[in-house]
Amino acid sequence: MNAGNRPKPRQAIAAMPQYSSAAGASQVTWRASSNESVVAPSPGVLDAIARAGATAHLYPSLLGDGLVADIAARLHVTRRQVVVGAGSLALLQQALSTYTGHGTEVVFGWRSYEAYPILAGVAGAIAVPVPLDTDGAHDLDAMLAAVTPSTRAVIVCSPNNPTGTEVGRDSLEAFLDLVPSTVLVLMDEAYQEFSARPLDGVALLDAYPNLAVFRTFSKAYGLAGLRAGYMVTSEQIADSVRAASPPFGLNAVAEAAARAAWMDPSYIARVVQLVAEGRDRLRAGLAERGVHTPASGGNFVWIPLPDGARELGTGCLARGVSVRVFDGEGVRVTVGERAAEDAVLAAVDDLAATAPARLRM
Repeated sequence: MNAGNRPKPRQAIAAMPQYSSAAGASQVTWRASSNESVVAPSPGVLDAIARAGATAHLYPSLLGDGLVADIAARLHVTRRQVVVGAGSLALLQQALSTYTGHGTEVVFGWRSYEAYPILAGVAGAIAVPVPLDTDGAHDLDAMLAAVTPSTRAVIVCSPNNPTGTEVGRDSLEAFLDLVPSTVLVLMDEAYQEFSARPLDGVALLDAYPNLAVFRTFSKAYGLAGLRAGYMVTSEQIADSVRAASPPFGLNAVAEAAARAAWMDPSYIARVVQLVAEGRDRLRAGLAERGVHTPASGGNFVWIPLPDGARELGTGCLARGVSVRVFDGEGVRVTVGERAAEDAVLAAVDDLAATAPARLRM
């Protein structure tokens, strides 16, 4: 067979950026690079996992019916408004595949979740990143200005990953008032539980029928390894996304674990408190060293370092902790493990001693 005659991917797929992984993450003492929970699932969740695993020879429910019912009851929406799947990331992909495509545009703030340009590319759409403002927050006015007749979707991430900044309700409503009603607004609230002043996009659905809200069980609920998330939107949008989704999109073990976690508010409260204390502690330690960080609504702290991100990441690895490095921009540190936070501060001290100019922002 001629080696040159092979199946070739679409040009857009071949040119897409790759989702990055933290260097050395598998060889360190502490993983502060992927925004995972530092707390293992509760005993009730582990019991639910074991029970579901015992019937793994059977198909799960077609649409995650039990979890859909739980979410609808808790959030006071109809079951038709809820779509569940293998994490909010998979649901974002399904929504973009349903509402965008070749020749259309997807607008989002940048830097934000690095999967967004990948998701847009897979859908065949053109990614339109809009720079954050000087505080690392979404510049909603600039995002509005980027909307064109070709725009089919806009993504707003709050709290924003990786900067942790949040969009206020008044600002979001003013933004939604001006976005064309034909443009789907995807509100990514993956870190909503960690916010001290959470923006509840679900409460805005009645007023804005072009809004869809995405949340996950990966972060505060500690189920990153099982992949479970949900979308809440209008019944019409939800019906369309379900039509474009694969059947059995949520496995039975993930559904059982998510349902058990959903019913365990004491676990969530403990995780959220641990994160809030870690954020405050790490930010205070960095401030003492003259390193400014934006207030974060996520389970992480963003350290803006245009010149020293790679060096700090290397120093953290040397201290036994992996962090997420965005070269030329900054470093994101997951919080919750006190020893890991101390290791990051020690790495900052090392960098200050060897290359203090690298810490200038």
